[in-house]
Amino acid sequence: MIVKIDRDLCTGNGRCWHYAPDVYDLDDNGYNKRRGEEYDVPAGAEDDAQIGAASCPEQAITIIE
Repeated sequence: MIVKIDRDLCTGNGRCWHYAPDVYDLDDNGYNKRRGEEYDVPAGAEDDAQIGAASCPEQAITIIE
């Protein structure tokens, strides 16, 4: 599973990290550190990645299976 964070849509509310801190990492301002990137979800964290993505009010996170 791959996660893609849209650089322009992420507004730094941190909900993704709240639900999946093993998948999403925030910078000092609350923005996802990996905005604009695609990266692999750690094994076993797929459900958390889905929950974190679904919690994003801006829908800045895309899950690629």
